[in-house]
Amino acid sequence: MPVVGGILIPIFRRSRRKCVKSIDSKQAGLTSIQILVVVIVLVVIAAVVFAPRLLGQAGRALQAQADTDIETLGIALDRYAKDNGDYPSTEQGLKALWEKPEAPPIPINWVEPYIQIPITEDPWGNPYVYIRPGIHDRYGYDLISFGSDGVEGGTGEAEDVVSWIRRDE
Repeated sequence: MPVVGGILIPIFRRSRRKCVKSIDSKQAGLTSIQILVVVIVLVVIAAVVFAPRLLGQAGRALQAQADTDIETLGIALDRYAKDNGDYPSTEQGLKALWEKPEAPPIPINWVEPYIQIPITEDPWGNPYVYIRPGIHDRYGYDLISFGSDGVEGGTGEAEDVVSWIRRDE
């Protein structure tokens, strides 16, 4: 290997540096904009694929909550009837479970709230409908949530949740 005054090694080193520097650092990887675009595309695809499933689960969860509310109110109404000899009237409503009614028939043995946290609205923000005597249960009461649309009838998430039909899902 000829070395002429130490010139070969510096030339080699210079040429090696030039080789390394010739690769443009801007083209070495993805830019942050490109990564952002890829992430946005993936999020949109995931939303299109999974949103209907998630919304369906949310609807079923709200119906399950309405079922639970109606069952909880039913237990409180039964305790009220056991203590006072009858269910609250339609006029007294569900409020009779957490506040002693002043309208007749005045309960004779009302001593404490029958439910600690008032449940007045279904999961969709509509008031629960309480009817005494019930249309479907003449000797008891009807308790109704009209579902997501807030009107009688409906299917899917808009299906009514009622006290006289027990849904076990």
